[in-house]
This record gives sequence, C-alpha cells and structure tokens, in this order.
Amino acid sequence: MIDLSNPNLIWFALALVAGLMLVWFLFGRAGTPRERSHKPDVLDEGVGPAQRNQALIDAPPAAKIEPVVITPEPQPEPEPVAVAPAPVETAPAPVEAAPPPPAPEPASAPTTADDLSRIKGLGPKLQKLLPELGITTFAQIAALTEADLAELDTKLGAFAGRPAKDNWVEQAKFLAAGDTAGFEAQFGKV
Repeated sequence: MIDLSNPNLIWFALALVAGLMLVWFLFGRAGTPRERSHKPDVLDEGVGPAQRNQALIDAPPAAKIEPVVITPEPQPEPEPVAVAPAPVETAPAPVEAAPPPPAPEPASAPTTADDLSRIKGLGPKLQKLLPELGITTFAQIAALTEADLAELDTKLGAFAGRPAKDNWVEQAKFLAAGDTAGFEAQFGKV
C-alpha cells in the first residue's frame, strides 16, 4: 500500500495534476481551429495599383525656357550745363546740438589680454565670446556694475546669468589685484 502520510507525496501529486492541466491547455486546445476575420477596406474592391502614364513621361517638355540675360545698354554721357551761381542769403545759421562726447576709456585698462580661463565658471565658449564683446581683462570684469551685468546677460545667449551665479566680478577683483592667495581661500585652487 501507498503511505499517504508522507507530505512529499502530496506535493508530488499536486505538481503532477498541475503539469497535466498545463499540457492539456497547451496541446489540447491546439486542435480547435480559430476563425480568422478580415475587415475589407477601400483598396480591396478590385482597385489595382495606379498605372503610370507613360505618354506623359515620354513626351517632350511643353516649352523650353532659356534663361534671359539682361545687359545694360551704355548710356550717353550728359553734356555739362552751365549753372549760374545762386544768390547767397546772409541769414543766421541755426545752432545744432553738439554730439555727445565719446565715452572715455578707463585709464587702467592694460593693452594685453588676461587669461580669462582662470575665472571659475568661464568655459571655452565664453572665452571666445567675451573678446567679441570687448571684454579681455580681469580689470574690465571687476569694474562691471549690476547694470553692466544685466546688459552683458542679454548678449550671452544660453549663458545668461552665469556672471552673477559664478561671482565673476569678485573673482576678477582678486585676479586683477594679483591676490592669488585670497582668490584660492574664497574660490578654491586656480
């Protein structure tokens, strides 16, 4: 006799029943044909592929248009005409406003450009853009006011806001003064 008190035998029986049900599900249902349906559309009504109009393809162009080149015709030179001098009136000339004097350049601006890459947050694209905007030295960046920074932001495009965010003015003040120790204490290694 089979001893049914063994717990492993019960698990084996359950696994065997589950396996038989799986085999029936996979193979037993495969014999029943499934009905496939087809929904017709407009092109199924006997319309074949579009025919090529070979007559239009082989026909010569309707009109051949040649480019028109317009050359200017030489004009005869006008004959000089003697003009009598107009009488001169002695009316007082109106006083015009004098144009504003040009902005003076800062006297402390050196003639050589500084290495702007030493400023933290000023990458290679900005190093190319700033000289185009006329900024080449630390002293120029250190002298920027809030209004100057706002105007500079409008010209920086995708980099707008970087001068204020990365404290360019404070960094440039240390670098313009040559205070590398103060710069490194506040902003890190150069």
